[in-house]
Amino acid sequence: MKKKNMTMLMASTMLIGALAGCSSAPAATGTTGTTGTTGTTPAPAAAPAAKAGKTTIQYWHSMGGANGEFTDAMIKRFNASHPNIEVVGTFQGAYDEVVTKLQQAAAAGSAPDVTMLERSFVQLFADADVLEDLTPYMKKSNLSTDDFVGGLMGHSTFNKKLVTLPLNRSTPIMHVNKTMLDEMGLKIPTTWEELKTVTNALVIKDGSGYKRQGISMPFDDWYLQAMITQSKSRFFSEDGTKMEFIDAGVGNKVFSYLKDLQNTGALFYPPTQDSGNIVKQMFTEGKIGILFESTGSIGGLQKNVKFEYKTAFLPKNEVFATPTGGANVAMFASSKNKEAAWEFLNWLMTDPQGGQQFVIDTGYLPFTKKMVESKEIKELFAKEPNRQVAYDQLQYGIDTNKHLAWTPIIQEFRSAMQAIMYDSKDINATLATFKTAAEKLLKSTK
Repeated sequence: MKKKNMTMLMASTMLIGALAGCSSAPAATGTTGTTGTTGTTPAPAAAPAAKAGKTTIQYWHSMGGANGEFTDAMIKRFNASHPNIEVVGTFQGAYDEVVTKLQQAAAAGSAPDVTMLERSFVQLFADADVLEDLTPYMKKSNLSTDDFVGGLMGHSTFNKKLVTLPLNRSTPIMHVNKTMLDEMGLKIPTTWEELKTVTNALVIKDGSGYKRQGISMPFDDWYLQAMITQSKSRFFSEDGTKMEFIDAGVGNKVFSYLKDLQNTGALFYPPTQDSGNIVKQMFTEGKIGILFESTGSIGGLQKNVKFEYKTAFLPKNEVFATPTGGANVAMFASSKNKEAAWEFLNWLMTDPQGGQQFVIDTGYLPFTKKMVESKEIKELFAKEPNRQVAYDQLQYGIDTNKHLAWTPIIQEFRSAMQAIMYDSKDINATLATFKTAAEKLLKSTK
């Protein structure tokens, strides 16, 4: 079984590369729901030599840009307080680039001790049995899964093994130009119907085009996943054999809603390439009044907007619901320095100078209950209430995309998204084609 699963782990490399070309997530920050943008994938970076008298831990991550600087500072704090351990952090590219490199390294026996792993890829590695079960380490450190925020633990346990813990986690959220809404006497929407009314009211036509539109979002399945769960449905059926949201008619409902908004000009649906940056710029320039984007965008938007900016829960259809995103951290079972690797992971989870300071610096969500109750996070929420909203929305966090076939299926789904949203193909016919391809992939992994 292990050999079969390792083969499956390696076989998904090309599929991940193909999926990366469709993604809108920024490689430097890794804050959106699924994968990051990539180009070519170079071989894994060579591990630096161990320093004399120290146990060296290799840590691969996806944090570039400002978040990379915060990661380097975090590692520096750990090393300064642990004279016998040297953590060497290596930026290995966006989420999907890291996955491809980890697949290669796992097969070659050269995987790092600790790695950042985007949550939707965890099952792929867990089923290949290459991740260390963290349960005994947690017990030694008097830690429990109950110590963590429940909404962020959906991609941590597989095959009765605890294989990852949260670190840089986010959810999609609604970003609002409250100044614009106030000028028109509009309230922040809380339901799909209210959202339709508000976004249509914001539209300003300019000849055959638009001077202003109501809402936008990056090209990413993340936001459609949210709408599916808000309609009390799931992407996969519970037994993992069917596309439940299509069978329930929710796929048609979600796409019809978006197409209606698009046809009236209320929705600007961006091109696939660089869509995250495009829509954030439109929001800061007042070309749209509402933006669905990651909680990880809050810090940057607060610095750049010139209007009263608020965050709010994603509007509900039948219920409030949101998927989670971002990455967890894991220890590879092949590590020869497991105790030192756990020392680093434990520090990230429990020390105020570890993950907590990283959360404060970057804008990701606090992931332990102790962290949420800390003086530092309470002061942060009081100073920046938009971040409090992002955390509060976690009570509605739902993850329904667990399956070994997730990577190739989401590639097919994004093709369906493009056909419907860009080419105006028939919704039911497009979803029927997707369903056939997806359920074939589901069967192939049984």
